[in-house]
Amino acid sequence: MAATSDLQSEFSLAYVRAVAHAAGYFVQEYNRPFDNDGMDLQVMRRGAHGQTRSPRADLQVKSWLGEATTDPLPYDLGVTAYDTLRAAGFQVPRVLILVVMPRDATEWLTHSEQEIALRRCGYWVSLLGQPATENEATVRVKIPRAQVFDVPQLRGLMTRIAEERDP
Repeated sequence: MAATSDLQSEFSLAYVRAVAHAAGYFVQEYNRPFDNDGMDLQVMRRGAHGQTRSPRADLQVKSWLGEATTDPLPYDLGVTAYDTLRAAGFQVPRVLILVVMPRDATEWLTHSEQEIALRRCGYWVSLLGQPATENEATVRVKIPRAQVFDVPQLRGLMTRIAEERDP
């Protein structure tokens, strides 16, 4: 049987894929053994949608078991990931997605003939331009709960990227 952390990671990627596809975007997964600069997925849209044709966003997807009870959500991100997400100069903008899910894996998903429900919620944040850190292990990032990773928010994020604005 797979380790819970592996299943948790795969479920969070499935959540992001579901939102992206519902918003009308394609999703490409990076080759995991080579871990493209720490990015997990790339969301893209083909064609003209602003100043940039075929806008794209690189996503680092993390998961957290529990409930979102504070605003903003505190998340301890590894320093390497933090530095990768805060750095400027990447051709494709980078965003952190945190998927919050129940502690009990049997509650992650419910379904019937009428619906499939993925439990809890994902949130996003751009760390572009955040200050360097002297921490050696982790950096506590704060993710506003208003930045729900859902269809309208993803469309807004991709529109900003297509208009060559920061996420």
